[in-house]
Amino acid sequence: MGNAPIANEIELPLRVRTLRRGDIMNAPENSLKPAATPADLTIEEVRAAAARIEGAVVKTPMMHSITLSEITGADVWLKFENLQFTAAYKERGALNALLQLTDEQKQRGVIAASAGNHSQGLSYHGTRLGVPVTIVMPKTTPTVKIMQTESVGGNVVLHGETFDDANAHARELEIERGLTFVHPFDDPQIAAGQGTVALEMLEAKPDLDCLVTPIGGGGLISGMSTVARALNPDIEIVGVQAGLFPSMFAKIKGETRDCGGDTLAEGIAVKKPGEFTSQVIAERVDDILLVGEPKLEKAVALLLQIEKTVVEGAGAAGLAAVLDNPERFAGKSVGLVLCGGNIDTRLLANVLLRDLARQGRLARLRVTLQDRPGALFKVMRLFDEHNVNIIEIYHQRIFTTLPAKGLITDIECEARDADQVERLVLALRKANYAVEVVELN
Repeated sequence: MGNAPIANEIELPLRVRTLRRGDIMNAPENSLKPAATPADLTIEEVRAAAARIEGAVVKTPMMHSITLSEITGADVWLKFENLQFTAAYKERGALNALLQLTDEQKQRGVIAASAGNHSQGLSYHGTRLGVPVTIVMPKTTPTVKIMQTESVGGNVVLHGETFDDANAHARELEIERGLTFVHPFDDPQIAAGQGTVALEMLEAKPDLDCLVTPIGGGGLISGMSTVARALNPDIEIVGVQAGLFPSMFAKIKGETRDCGGDTLAEGIAVKKPGEFTSQVIAERVDDILLVGEPKLEKAVALLLQIEKTVVEGAGAAGLAAVLDNPERFAGKSVGLVLCGGNIDTRLLANVLLRDLARQGRLARLRVTLQDRPGALFKVMRLFDEHNVNIIEIYHQRIFTTLPAKGLITDIECEARDADQVERLVLALRKANYAVEVVELN
């Protein structure tokens, strides 16, 4: 490869300016396309995408939730994209992009950097169409995500410690191997495919007042807002981000905000939003809301308990925003996309147990006792009298500031509701026990 600078580079697209002359000779044609603008994403493009992918993705149900409507005060309609084969809407955009490849691009194959739903959607449909798919993931990616991607035909390459490391390596392999890079969100073809979700929603419920849509990199809401603005200019379009990752929120509002932390909504935990999608969002989306982790957990739990459907944190973000802003959505007909259902089962169990604790149906009581025979038995009698079930008991004698003859006992218990636990606590205190209810943040 030569080291000479590119001639007249000021006239070349930004992507090309980063490449050397020898690289450009081998670069796949998608690397040389000019930067996309909102004008590249129209309802006609979304309708064309819908025609391409018809029959190859699930036309998921759109259902009215009577119970969630009663809880939130809004008229809630749910789009069950967690029922796609790979359990996420990402299949739509990935397939739309794959179907527009040239024969040469299909033969060479495609590449992406993703540790989430995009990797599975691209791998599944690429394998189905006979297109080789390479997915670059950070070395820190959980084994289950690697296995899920490989199980639907993706060739996984592990590189680096972060997503940025993996993404940079994917762009290097794109050039070295002449592959076509399929971006998870910052591309009109991807956004057009995702926009087919809104076509189906507004076909089922044309008079929706509002669409509340999760935002990570912005592909889904870009496509959906394009459709909604064309079909119903008066509809309100609201995006939702996890409070720990307010990247698009900050970009659109011109703010500087930290991004990072262990969010339940890892599917929308994007530190750097798309350049193309941010332009579309600025033009076509009314507002972006931020939701905290407790509301995300509550939404996941409610969807399982009420709708009997498993949704990941990102997929529950829309409901979380409605729960967190009841006055804003009161009385409105609201469409929510349950955009994915890929949640680790152990994490789901933790979310459900934490929700029971917040409801008061599970509790941990910290009781100070004297270390003598029969002390614990006397406490147990009070639990029995109040019909509260004991799940686990923990004794602490050593690491405590109590006198040597004292001990702390943590008792995890199960009750009908918070009132039953409160009555038990009052009875323990009346019996002269020091009792502390261990709160869940």
